[in-house]
Amino acid sequence: MTTSAMVSNDATALGLLAVILGFVFYTSSSPHPFWQKFYKYIPALLLCYFLPSLLNTFGVIDGHASQLYFVASRYLLPACLVLLILSVDLKAILGLGPKAVIMFLTGTLGIVIGGPIALLLVSMIDPSLVGNNGPDAVWRGMTTLAGSWIGGGANQAAMKEIYEVGGEIFSVMVTVDVIVANIWMAVLLFMASKAKEIDAKTGADTSAIESLKQKVEKYHAENSRIPSLRDIMMIVAVGFGVTGFAHFAADFLGPFFEANYPWTEDYSLTSKFFWLVVIVTTVGLGLSFSPIRHLEAAGASKIASAFLYILVATIGLHMDVSKIMDTPIYFLVGIVWMIVHAGLMLFVAKLIKAPLFYMAVGSQANVGGAASAPVVAAAFHPALAPVGVLLAVFGYALGTYMAWLCGQLLQVVAG
Repeated sequence: MTTSAMVSNDATALGLLAVILGFVFYTSSSPHPFWQKFYKYIPALLLCYFLPSLLNTFGVIDGHASQLYFVASRYLLPACLVLLILSVDLKAILGLGPKAVIMFLTGTLGIVIGGPIALLLVSMIDPSLVGNNGPDAVWRGMTTLAGSWIGGGANQAAMKEIYEVGGEIFSVMVTVDVIVANIWMAVLLFMASKAKEIDAKTGADTSAIESLKQKVEKYHAENSRIPSLRDIMMIVAVGFGVTGFAHFAADFLGPFFEANYPWTEDYSLTSKFFWLVVIVTTVGLGLSFSPIRHLEAAGASKIASAFLYILVATIGLHMDVSKIMDTPIYFLVGIVWMIVHAGLMLFVAKLIKAPLFYMAVGSQANVGGAASAPVVAAAFHPALAPVGVLLAVFGYALGTYMAWLCGQLLQVVAG
C-alpha cells in the first residue's frame, strides 16, 4: 500500500494488529484485579475493534489503503464461516425446546424489521437519510449492521461486499454497531444477574435449562480433546478447501447471472461475493451432518474464531473514531433499531413465559454472534456457554440470508 501513514507495509500492519489482539486476549483472561475490573465494564470485543481504529484515526495505518481487509474478507472469512457452521447441531438446538428457538428467531425478526422501522421513523426527523442510492447511502450502510446483528462480523463483511457499501458510511456504521451492541450486551449481563427474580415474576419454567446444563457438561467431558497436528491440518484443509471450491464456483456463477439474467443484480445474484458466502454457508451446513463435524471436538471453532478476530481487527482499521460526534443521527437510528429488537423479544418472552436465559442468549446470539453470546450464556452458568455458541452459529447460518432480506426492505423504505 502507498500512503502518507506512518506504517505503509501491510506485513508490519498485520504484525501490529496481531500484537493488539494478543494483548487484548492476554489481559482479558488475567487474574490481576485491575484487568478484571477493567473488562467488567469494557468488553474485549469492543477493544478488538476500537484499538485498531485508533491506528487509523491517528494516521499510524491508512485502513482504506491497506489490503489487509480484502485478504481477510476473501480468504479468512469464508474459511471461518465453514468452520463455525460445521459445528451446528440442529438436533441439539431443537432439543432446547421450541421456546429457545422461538426466542432466537424472534430476535432475528426484530433485526430484520427493526432496521426499516428505524430508518422510517428517524427519516421523519432528518429526511436526508432517505432518497440517496449511491455507495454511501444510509440504507446500504444499515445492511452491514443487519449482517452484524443477525450473524456477526463475517456476515457484516458479506453485506459490505454484496450491497457495495461505501467506505465512509461503513466506518460510521461499524462505530454505531460496536457502541449500540455493547450497550445492549451490558443491559443483558445486568439482567442475567437478576435472572432468578425475573423468572419467578414471569412464572417461567426453567427445568429444561437444568437438564440442558447436565447434557452439555456430559458432552464436553466425553468429546473434547487436545488437538493433534493431524486435527489442526484437517481443520485447515476443510476451511481453505471449501473456500477454494467456493471461489471457483463463484467465479463462474456471478458472471453467468450477469451475462444471462442481468435483472438478478437487484437480488445480488451477479455478485461473486454473494455466491462465495452462500456456497460456504450451504457446504458448511451440509458437512454438519457428516463425520467431519467431529473436528469441532478438536477446536475447529477456536481456529475459526482466531480468523474472525483478525477480520474484526481489519474492519476496525476502517473506523474513524472522530466521526462519532459528526453523526449523532446515525446513533439515533441504531438505538431505535435496538429498541424495536429488544421490545419485540421482551413482548414474546412474556407471552410464551420463556426463561430470561432464552431471551438473553437468543438476543445476543443475533446481535453479538459467537464472540459474545457465550459470554452472556456463561453469565447464567458456565456450562451453558456452548449453548450461546450453538445459537450464534445458527445465526451465522441465517445471517447472510436474513440480512440480505433486511437490505431489500431497507431499499424499499429508502426509495
